[in-house]
Amino acid sequence: MSGPEQSQITFGVLNETSHDESRVALTPDIVTRLARQGITCLMESCAGVRAGFRDEDYQRAGAAVTDRNTVLSKSQVLGFVNRPDTSLLSRIQNKTWIIGMLGSFSDQDYIKALDEAGLTGIAMERLPRQLSSAQSMDEMTSQNSVMGYKAALVAADAYGSFFPMMTTAAGTIRPAKVLVLGAGIAGLQAIGTAKRLGAVVTAYDVRPASRQEVESLGAKFLDLGLDFSKGQGEGGYARQLNSQEQAQQQAAVDAKAAGFDVVITTAKVPGGKPPRLLSAKGVANLHPGAVVVDCAASDLGGNVEGSQVGTTTTHEGVIMIGAPYLASGVATTASSLLARNVADVLVHFVRNGALSIKADDGIDQALVVTGTAESGARGSTDAASSEKKGHQQ
Repeated sequence: MSGPEQSQITFGVLNETSHDESRVALTPDIVTRLARQGITCLMESCAGVRAGFRDEDYQRAGAAVTDRNTVLSKSQVLGFVNRPDTSLLSRIQNKTWIIGMLGSFSDQDYIKALDEAGLTGIAMERLPRQLSSAQSMDEMTSQNSVMGYKAALVAADAYGSFFPMMTTAAGTIRPAKVLVLGAGIAGLQAIGTAKRLGAVVTAYDVRPASRQEVESLGAKFLDLGLDFSKGQGEGGYARQLNSQEQAQQQAAVDAKAAGFDVVITTAKVPGGKPPRLLSAKGVANLHPGAVVVDCAASDLGGNVEGSQVGTTTTHEGVIMIGAPYLASGVATTASSLLARNVADVLVHFVRNGALSIKADDGIDQALVVTGTAESGARGSTDAASSEKKGHQQ
């Protein structure tokens, strides 16, 4: 990358509008880091407050704090925690780059709206995680790690007894029995946190490598008597099971679940419907006061039949918590990690002091869902597109 004096890039971040969101896509330390790359940062006033970052923190780091209209009009790139809604897209200027989780796997209408607005969409959910050069950009890993940690805390808070064994004058309280379904990044963090809280933890995942990972954390691996030897999917995700495998797995988990006080499910499929890991029958097998935390709950469904976003209690007295926004509950650390991911994606696309897309770069080709190497960016031109500047204008 060329020196900062050659860069003409302004990176803008807005206040996230969702009531469930406390994270922010840029933190003061990243402002300083981007400045060394010649990237100027604009922050909408109060954008970082819910994550514990004040306007003056950003100003001291070198960012300009201003109003929303100014951020929209002066930024060549905008970074988001949650994608901008379609009403906001109409206010973003043509050729602006949008970096964030865009839902590109499941919402083609949204991607079409990005394209029609003349915006370059950088979809972080498409990051090729298997590439070592992409690891620092991996928002899904960083945020799932936070989510798994918080899931165990939410479960412990909702459970009506102690997680650890406690010896009191009135007797000994047995430790909670926790079952974690899905042993990816979020699941492993949930396992580790629940173990540190003193629970007896068991976990299950269809991926063959997960048994060793689970046991390395001191948890037991739930033996269902089934063999899904091809459970590993692309990019390190668990693959979607076929209908027969799902039925076998579900029946086995339903039968085993009755022995647990807490069930935490973390098996997400990027851009797709989450696999069902616990059926209504399995929930009904749990004792009154048991807690289920479904981290995959969404409009597409969840890992648990009948789960929905928020907290409900079944007729049997089982506490059901649909919790897709758990990372927002650890907003300061989650934002620090996420901001690094977003910034590294941004810096990756800066070449010769300008934004550009390389046709032969694997990360570029994976992440770019709208826009081309010829589309350039508002206020900057790359080496490949400079010859076509007159045509672009």
